[in-house]
Amino acid sequence: MPKRHWLMKCEPSAYAIDDLERDGRTCWEGVRNFQARNFMRDVMQVGDGVLFYASNTDPSGVTGLAAICRTGYPDHYAWQAGHKYFDARSNEDKPVWYMVDIEFVERFPATISLATLKQTPGLAEMMVTKKGSRLSVQPVTPAEYDIVAALGRRSRE
Repeated sequence: MPKRHWLMKCEPSAYAIDDLERDGRTCWEGVRNFQARNFMRDVMQVGDGVLFYASNTDPSGVTGLAAICRTGYPDHYAWQAGHKYFDARSNEDKPVWYMVDIEFVERFPATISLATLKQTPGLAEMMVTKKGSRLSVQPVTPAEYDIVAALGRRSRE
């Protein structure tokens, strides 16, 4: 099965690439969108590449690379009454929400901003560059992943 690639958004105030670098790996919990849930539950595989995207910040953009290190499993926070991710519809017998684990690969020295992504040849069809694209977990093509990774590595020079 071919390796897939993803863009995963997180607000830096909640969890940033620096946190992932420090921790080494983390669970990607709290996703409450069915399409994103389905990607995590049904499609993501160990070894898939991740563009780590800082959202709702200035500038928003890709801050580094990660990889899927554990496939989808029930998001147990949905079962914890009082937790910010609690969902009364979900329980151990019939989980509604899923999460994956990701591991740190690389932190870019500079954020590859959304504006840069929009202006870069080869990224015009990338979901994150489309108007109204708010999905927090989205697929990217291998070519898009490679272009963004190269931009991030080039920012070292």
